[in-house]
Amino acid sequence: MGIINKKQNRGRRFYMKKDSLKDQYRINGQIRVREVRVVGDDIEPQVYPIDQALKMAEDRGLDLVEISPKAKPPVCRITDFSKFIYQLKKRQKEQKAKQAKVNVKEIRFGPQTDDHDYNFKLKHAISFLEDGDKVKAFVFFRGRSIVFKEQGEVLLLRFANDLEEYAKVDQLPVLEGKRMILLLSPKKK
Repeated sequence: MGIINKKQNRGRRFYMKKDSLKDQYRINGQIRVREVRVVGDDIEPQVYPIDQALKMAEDRGLDLVEISPKAKPPVCRITDFSKFIYQLKKRQKEQKAKQAKVNVKEIRFGPQTDDHDYNFKLKHAISFLEDGDKVKAFVFFRGRSIVFKEQGEVLLLRFANDLEEYAKVDQLPVLEGKRMILLLSPKKK
């Protein structure tokens, strides 16, 4: 490998990816209190001086990890730190997988949408709502068509009325710039 001079390295920055979970917890010598409540496997939860707690962890070949720093006295666990972080990441990943993902599908109308187009878009909205997605219906006013905003509102209210058995209205028609927006979410079954 050769030496990289400043001209070759200009504009390049290298960033180390920080592990935010590791930075959240203090371990062993980083814990700066006089006494801690120690918990862990095969340990009776009790308040110990920090020197004794560190010695207990060292005797077992494990780390003293500060779990709850705001408690009086702070709560520490005697465990293997890398295993502790691994379990936390695993738990967070499981929680993220369990979260419901809400998709918002958009349906666009013109102020003078024809009946056939309206029915076609209504069928799509029904299928979106049955799949559990939210629907954002909007009327887009182009140029001088803004004079038909009453027609756009009537169209969106008719749309909400036709979807009454499938959805509930989250937001009634509101004019935002050149768009009139209606938000619908699926009804719970």
